[in-house]
Amino acid sequence: MDARISPINWIRLVILAVIWGASFMSVTVALESVGPYVVVASRLTLGAVFLVTIAYAMGKGLPPVRGAGTGRLWVFIAGMAVFSNVIPFLLLSWGQQVVASGFAGVCMAVVPLLVLPLAHVFVPGEVLTLRRLIGFVIGTLGVIVLIGPGAFAATGQNFELLARLACVGAAGCYAIGSIFTRLCPEVDRLSMAAAVLLLASVIILPVALIVEGVPQEISLNSLLALIYLGVLPTAVAQVLLTMVIRDAGPVFMSLVNYQVPLWSVFFGAVILSEPLPPSLMLAMALILGGVALSQLGALKRLFRRL
Repeated sequence: MDARISPINWIRLVILAVIWGASFMSVTVALESVGPYVVVASRLTLGAVFLVTIAYAMGKGLPPVRGAGTGRLWVFIAGMAVFSNVIPFLLLSWGQQVVASGFAGVCMAVVPLLVLPLAHVFVPGEVLTLRRLIGFVIGTLGVIVLIGPGAFAATGQNFELLARLACVGAAGCYAIGSIFTRLCPEVDRLSMAAAVLLLASVIILPVALIVEGVPQEISLNSLLALIYLGVLPTAVAQVLLTMVIRDAGPVFMSLVNYQVPLWSVFFGAVILSEPLPPSLMLAMALILGGVALSQLGALKRLFRRL
């Protein structure tokens, strides 16, 4: 798969990390007016409307629902909607109300380690090598160093163990979702992304309305945050995610989970004036070193082209 990891996919990976890294601030602002389930439903619904509109405006529309192979295609689209969006979003939104926020970040850093064996078994060409495994372990340690021991501190709240399991379960869902994305039958990438978000929004919207109801009042800041979450971290990110996984594979895509915490810390320091953690430089060295080791062949080809 290294041969397919082109410079454009490295650029897409960095853009995804920046978009998702900045989303944490928007979630915080959105939660000032609405509950976590409404945040999830809003971003998925807005993202679906955005992508479906663009898909039809460009003459692509949604994937076909009739004809040979369409049943299998929509099974994979449903798998992406459920495992890459609905279940992990719900698990994280519930779990993060109880566990220390850093614990969810550590769980997301474990996604690449979960993807490795799944890709080795199900995706042709994705071989689990010792070098890759060591690189991913180093990257995971970097995220743990960045977030610090506070991620594992007990909050003392009820259902804390279940909340931690929910965060771990969300990481597992993301890993499974990436395999569905890679193995999905060939179809236009924009149409696929639009269909995934549309199906995910149809599933989550009634759940949010049942659990939290219709918001009575939303501040302008929260509304703007929800719009941002729907357009960039959900809609645009779904298209980029699909492109990267389809072109470069789920193992390469999983590297974004190491970069997101770095960008989150960066935006927190620049925009919110939050103090930089003293472990930042060590964490960056571990994360970048792990990425370089796990993608050594692809990086060599990238520098030759440059």
